[in-house]
Amino acid sequence: MKIIIVGCGRVGQSLAEKLNADGNDVTVVDTNAEKVKMLANRCDIMGVVGNGATLDVLSEAGILGAELFIAVTNSDELNLLCCLLAKKEGNCQTIARVKNPEYAKETQYLSEELGLVMAINPEYAAAEEIARVLRFPSAMKIEPFAKGKVELVTFRLQKDSPLIGQSVKDAMAKLKVNVLIGTIERGEEAFIAGGDFVFAEKDVVSIVATPKAANDFFAKIRSKGHSIKDAFVVGGGDITHYLCEILERSNISLKIVEKDYKTCEELAGKYGKATIIHGNAADRELLLEQGLENAGAFVALAALDEENILLSLFAKEAGAKKLVTKINRIDYDGVISRLDLDTMICPKNIASNSILRYVRATKNTQGSNIERLYNIIEDQVEASEFIVKDGSPVIGKPISTLHFKRNVLIASIVRGESVIIPHGDDTIEAGDSVLVVTKDLVLGDIADILER
Repeated sequence: MKIIIVGCGRVGQSLAEKLNADGNDVTVVDTNAEKVKMLANRCDIMGVVGNGATLDVLSEAGILGAELFIAVTNSDELNLLCCLLAKKEGNCQTIARVKNPEYAKETQYLSEELGLVMAINPEYAAAEEIARVLRFPSAMKIEPFAKGKVELVTFRLQKDSPLIGQSVKDAMAKLKVNVLIGTIERGEEAFIAGGDFVFAEKDVVSIVATPKAANDFFAKIRSKGHSIKDAFVVGGGDITHYLCEILERSNISLKIVEKDYKTCEELAGKYGKATIIHGNAADRELLLEQGLENAGAFVALAALDEENILLSLFAKEAGAKKLVTKINRIDYDGVISRLDLDTMICPKNIASNSILRYVRATKNTQGSNIERLYNIIEDQVEASEFIVKDGSPVIGKPISTLHFKRNVLIASIVRGESVIIPHGDDTIEAGDSVLVVTKDLVLGDIADILER
């Protein structure tokens, strides 16, 4: 697919890398010549320097032959204008990043009026993910599939976990819960869980289950966690705005520290239930005076990764019970993961995964549609949700008789209101929502899991 990306920031870079790796013909556009050159050389793609909202630059980028146009600059207005011109000039599919909370209620209207196939808001999606883990503190990450009927829950094995030293097969036989162990991350290695795999301390484990079964599982492994009543938030940016909005009707109260006085006034005026503190989060005494050591959760949403990491480590030492840390760059994710910071949120990955899912769905065969795509372990393990169509080669045969490629796991099947954690005798039928976990394998259609 011929794709033009306007904006070579963090989201644009992530998109270009992933879409190029999937075999698409990618061109990037940005006014910053250095960023364009760096990204074009790194990914071996075409780069154009200039304003993506001008017809000359769009023409140079190949708008007349483009099938998809993506605008992900830091300006919502520029993104929308770029998409309007691209649609008129090239008649291609268009996607815009719209992150400003002021436009949140108009997103659907703007999409319809401008003919966007998608308006992505990484900041809102990040706030949703934070809200999920605050409600279920045992988890590092929670990703819903099949409209919330199934969840993929990631957690770390602490030293007192009863799972340590047991094989996957033996542990599940003892626990007797309807849960599927999906993947294990150990250091820099990733594994699709087999029955003989033996758990070890600090393994990062992902399970697939209904929300109720997941609760039962954590109760049985004595990882009930604590009920979070309050969260200490650093930073008053867009993610914090959305988080206040999402949690407004919940029992979780927010205490927000922000150094910009105008932003403090804006937050206080919009969200009366939140406590807004004007101050610098780098002031350790301020954090302690405001009760950091008693906080149910600490959420670091400052602009700089380094600040978020250091603040989270301090909060952990002070006694905060749950840590959520925003990370913009994942270049050092292996090092960061060893710091045991509970939950790490990366907005740029949320955005790029949404667009990658759309691109793969438009390229697929007649056997299925991709509904959701999620990186369980960055650049190694993915979870893909498919809606199976008539004619797919996976239909009607017991799973045990299908010849899968290596490192493929059928994690769940949702049929109507029923959730099936599959065994060998189960079958996949037309209309099913099927969750597939794969390692080092790019899927465009569910048939791609089969040996040809």
